[in-house]
Amino acid sequence: MTVVRDTMPMGVVIRRTPGVTRWAKWSWRAVALLPGAGPADWRELRREGEAVEYHAGTVTLELHSSDTDGYRVTLMSRTPSLYVVLDQEADAPTDMPYNIKMVTANAYEGQGYAESGSNLVELVPMPLTLIRWVHEFVEAHHVEEAFVKRKRDKKRVDLHEDGKGDARIRQTADVFRAPRSIRENNQ
Repeated sequence: MTVVRDTMPMGVVIRRTPGVTRWAKWSWRAVALLPGAGPADWRELRREGEAVEYHAGTVTLELHSSDTDGYRVTLMSRTPSLYVVLDQEADAPTDMPYNIKMVTANAYEGQGYAESGSNLVELVPMPLTLIRWVHEFVEAHHVEEAFVKRKRDKKRVDLHEDGKGDARIRQTADVFRAPRSIRENNQ
C-alpha cells in the first residue's frame, strides 16, 4: 500500500499574558493558525497592554493517507482543531521558552503527546479553509477497514489450580494461594 502525503506550511500564533501565580511570570498559549504562512521567528504581531501575540514560527503540517481515521475523528469533533505541540527549551536564550515541535490534525497523535506530559499541547481551532483541505484529503484517501473481532484463547478455566500465593487466604476464587502440599507441611 502506497502512502500518499500532502503538506502545508502552518504558522502558529502564541499569546503571552501575565501569569496568575507567583511561580509563573508568564502564561503561554497557542491561539491561532496561519495556513500557508512564511517563515517567522517570534515576530510580534499585536500588543494589548501586557498581552502580546507572536508569530512564533512556521512548521509543516503533514497529512498521510495512512492516518485518515485520526483526521476523521478531528473533523467530527464539535470544533475541529489542530494539535499544536510546544517543546520547552531548557536554556532559552530569550524570553521565549517554547519551540514549536509539531502541528498535527491526527487526534490520536495529538492525544498521545498530551498524555505524555512532557510537552505543552494546545488545541487550536482550524479555519474553514483548513477544514475543507483536510476533509478533501480524507475523502480522497480514506479506506474503510473491516472490523475483525478478536477470538478468545481456548484456555480451560474449569481446571483446579493449586497455585502460588499466601496460604493464609482461603478463598476459592483466589489464584494467588500457596500450593496445598506446602500448606499441609507447614501446619
